Parts: sequence; C-alpha cells; structure tokens
Amino acid sequence: MDKSINIKRLVIYLVLAFAMTWAFEFAFIFNGFKWDLTDTASVSMISLGMLFPAIAHILTRAITKEGFKPAGKDSMMLGINLEDGRWKLFLFAILIPVFYSAAGDGLYCLLKPGAFDPSALNDAGMSNSMALIFPVNAVSSGVFVSFAAFGEEFGWRAYMMPKLNRLMGKYPALIVGGVIWGLWHAPLTCVGHNFGMDYPGFPYGGIVLMCVYCILLGAILTFVTEKTGSVWPAAFLHGVNNASPSFLSAFVKTDDPGAGIYLLFMCVLIPLLAVAVICYVWRGRRNLNCKTM
Repeated sequence: MDKSINIKRLVIYLVLAFAMTWAFEFAFIFNGFKWDLTDTASVSMISLGMLFPAIAHILTRAITKEGFKPAGKDSMMLGINLEDGRWKLFLFAILIPVFYSAAGDGLYCLLKPGAFDPSALNDAGMSNSMALIFPVNAVSSGVFVSFAAFGEEFGWRAYMMPKLNRLMGKYPALIVGGVIWGLWHAPLTCVGHNFGMDYPGFPYGGIVLMCVYCILLGAILTFVTEKTGSVWPAAFLHGVNNASPSFLSAFVKTDDPGAGIYLLFMCVLIPLLAVAVICYVWRGRRNLNCKTM
C-alpha cells in the first residue's frame, strides 16, 4: 500500500474517532456530568462512547473507498477461526485478566496491608460463597457485555494498529497506539472515571498513567488479534478486563485518602507488563500466518 494513502486513512480514522467521542462526552461534561459507578446513566454513557471507534472504522472505509473485506489483507477481522489451536488464544484472552488483576490486587495489599479488609465483603453485601464465584461471574458478564468493548477493539485493533504497524513497525506502533488510545480516554479521566479525582497531579497524572496502561494492555490486545486474525478475542479480553475479575477485589478497600485507586492501577501495571512481554516474546518466536474466515 502507498504510504501516503495509509497515512491519509489513519488520519481520517483518528479525526473521526476523537471528534465523535469527545463531542459526545463533552456534551455531557458541560452539562454537569460526574462519573458514578452506581449510576446507570453514567455506565450507559460510557458504554455508548465506546462504540465510536467502530463507527469511525466503518466511516473511514466508506470515505476512502477502502472497502469492507471480510477476510485477508486489510480485512475487518470479523471472522472466527478456531483451527490450529487458535481456540487456546480465545480462552487465554478470556482468562488472562483474572490473573493480572488478582496479581495487581495482591501487590497492592502487600504495599498497603491495611487495604485488605475482610469486612469489606459484608459492607458490599456479599457472602463468602458469592466472593468465591466472583471471578467466574466477572468473566461471564465481561464476555456477555463485550459488545461495547467490541466498539473500541473494532476500531483500535482491527483498523488503527495494522495501519501503524505498516508505518513504523510493530514495537513503535504499540507505544504510539497505546498513547493515542490513552489520550482518547482523557475527557473521562478528567471527571474521575478511571482513577477518581483524589490523587496527586490530578488530572495530568491520571492521563499519563492511562497512556502507560493502554500501551501495556494494548500490546496484549494486539497480540491476540494478530495471532487469531480476529478482533473477537480482544473484545472478550477487553470486556472481562473492565469487569475487574479479581477475587481479592471483594476484600480491597481503595477509598483511602492516599489515592488508593490510582496506586492500585500502578500495581496492576507490573503483572500487565509481565504478560505483555511474554506475549511478544511468543509473538517473535512463532509464525503468525493468521487467517480469517
């Protein structure tokens, strides 16, 4: 593909994705929107905002006459191929958030022993048996509600990342793509969606942390997309990730004055980095030769 055409398509996609998402979110913010996890309207607004990268993907293909290929090079990566062991990557994508989330929570409890509070379970109205099946529930609900996550992944992983890979190579593309994805979250980070608002350096520290987080998580999402030739494993992984599927989360209190949520995300970065490195060592040693249906 001609480099100038690749750049043109990428720029059009990013302008559309950012313009539509930010216009939608700022319309709420300027009307006094404040993030509240317990508020159905807040959650619905976030979920709707996640669909704009997918819309931008479709519009860019139509505007630039790129076409809507179901398979092969420059395809939309919508197929599902479970042959040649690819089903293992789907399973990996669904389960890996359980492990790095639990590892991050465990590290947080080691750094702040007082954060582990068994009474938090009762405060949340959960029984011991409910806590034991919490990861299972988070995985199942994350997969079930992955349609919203698909909105992001169909844009970032199925369209942006292949373009960036061609322009600058896979490793620089992971960094640039992660920063772009992190900055896309900036309006919501500024109203407390990701880390709250009570942490040093708010909101700029949160925006930077979100970029780092998106680089690492994006590396894993890109890996499963390329390895399977499908965007669906990334959508499932993203959905489960957003469900915070850690058993320990039922016992962790992060509402302390020391910016607990912010520190907790920093702790999650360490196991997330380990998983990202493993994925790309694996990626470098094996022939990807991905196919889509």
